[in-house]
Amino acid sequence: GRPFIGPSGKLLDSLLGLIELTRSDVYIANVVKCRPPNNRDPLPEEIRACRKYLDQQIRLLDPKVIVTLGRFSLIRFLPKETISKVHGTPRLWGRRHIFPMYHPAAALHQGNLRKVLEADMWKLRELLESVKEEATQKDLSEALTEPEQLKML
Repeated sequence: GRPFIGPSGKLLDSLLGLIELTRSDVYIANVVKCRPPNNRDPLPEEIRACRKYLDQQIRLLDPKVIVTLGRFSLIRFLPKETISKVHGTPRLWGRRHIFPMYHPAAALHQGNLRKVLEADMWKLRELLESVKEEATQKDLSEALTEPEQLKML
């Protein structure tokens, strides 16, 4: 019942370690809440059935950055895009940043994707630093803004 166990989980841990993150620094959610039989790809109706649960998780967590790992999570946020064209390129989705990446399991099947995943992780680190800096600047700006004086009538 836990996501990313086994070889793909070890690769994910290694990728996170590249940018000095651990699993406890991130939240992992799935587009489907039950693993399809025989580890097959989820069907569109299974993704639709679980959508409200993922949407609720996003509302509750209110993340500034969502990293999609693989094509199924990418399609949830950017349905007209393909992972091979948009991986490593952040996109705005409302007020959130979507950062598409290949699924770690893809690199286990196609060894050349490991270098792509590593390069995308460094781009993710830049995005996370940028988002953090924006939040810091906003907080500082709000703290320095003098409140408007109310007038007595």
